[in-house]
Amino acid sequence: MNLEHLKATFKSLFHADPLVVRSPGRINIIGEHTDYNEGFVMPAAIDKAIYVGISKRDDHEVHLFSESYQKLDVSSIKDLKKSDNDWANYILGVADQIQKRGYILGGFNFYIDGDVPLGAGLSSSAAVECATGYALDQLFGLSISKMDIALIGQKAEQIFAGVNCGIMDQFASVFGKKDHAIMLDCRSMKYIYIPLELDGYKLVLLNTNVKHSLADSAYNKRRAACEQGVEWVKEKFPNVNSLRDVDLSMLEAYVKPKDLDVYTKCSFVVQEIGRLLNAAEQLKNGNLPALGKLMFETHKGLSEDYQVSCAELDFLVDAVKDLEYVLGARMMGGGFGGCTINIVKEENIDDLIENLTAQYAEKFGLKLGAYTVTTDMGTSVVS
Repeated sequence: MNLEHLKATFKSLFHADPLVVRSPGRINIIGEHTDYNEGFVMPAAIDKAIYVGISKRDDHEVHLFSESYQKLDVSSIKDLKKSDNDWANYILGVADQIQKRGYILGGFNFYIDGDVPLGAGLSSSAAVECATGYALDQLFGLSISKMDIALIGQKAEQIFAGVNCGIMDQFASVFGKKDHAIMLDCRSMKYIYIPLELDGYKLVLLNTNVKHSLADSAYNKRRAACEQGVEWVKEKFPNVNSLRDVDLSMLEAYVKPKDLDVYTKCSFVVQEIGRLLNAAEQLKNGNLPALGKLMFETHKGLSEDYQVSCAELDFLVDAVKDLEYVLGARMMGGGFGGCTINIVKEENIDDLIENLTAQYAEKFGLKLGAYTVTTDMGTSVVS
């Protein structure tokens, strides 16, 4: 990312020097579809980020410029509403949420660029929201807590972008720490940093470059199945509030006889929460091969039981599972497209990408995207 270009472009657009803030994209090491079941997730911030430049104006206008879209969006801080420019809504939604919490904002100039690949499931939208929240906080001296920056981003996405997202993406973007993943309890919002020492291995993301239209309806159906399972168990155990409180024997006794599909979906989530807790212990002991094995198990569950994978994702995981230099792989994110995350021995990465790119093109007629990422710090001012 070229910071000199960012500063020069900002100056030519707005005739001022910017305060520059970066906020990273994220990966999730393990713990998929556990967040809305009050389980745990294990995200990490990565070295691909959204960068914003910001400065105060003398009036109440808000001038936003996107490098990607080469477009200017103009509105008033006194009357924030949704823009026809979709990209602008992630920024305006955050300003709106900050004002709704009683903070005072003036007019501002804002420029956005970045190197988080869009549509790869690396949460570029959360990175935009957190960069915006932190930039406004710093510019206007608001002293908003880090947790509130994340919560403001989540609320902005729900209201201005219309996406009913959990907190994981914004949380990881704000709280990221180099060489660590974060084990976040989605019920209590307590978290601990887990060491992620890769020692001769790297994280490689392989992007299917597909997004199947099933994704949204399937997500809602899976959520409903989880809620139904909880309801049936709750009839016998009133203290149960989510799948976090359920074990496999409860599902076996009170859900399986009623609906096999609901049972299968709920079982996946309960097992995945267990896998994540196991993974945290293995990482504390520096046991990467054990983490890799758990990732392969997660993929199998996501594909066969939770049924949120697709042919392209399954192909990429199957292609690496017998390679001794790949410790683990799985689909990452909501499903039906996006990336697989792989732990690959450093010296084999180029060969792996070259071979898989050719195989993938032959099988699906599609171009494979590939990114090697490292963990990085969360949202910060760039000096």
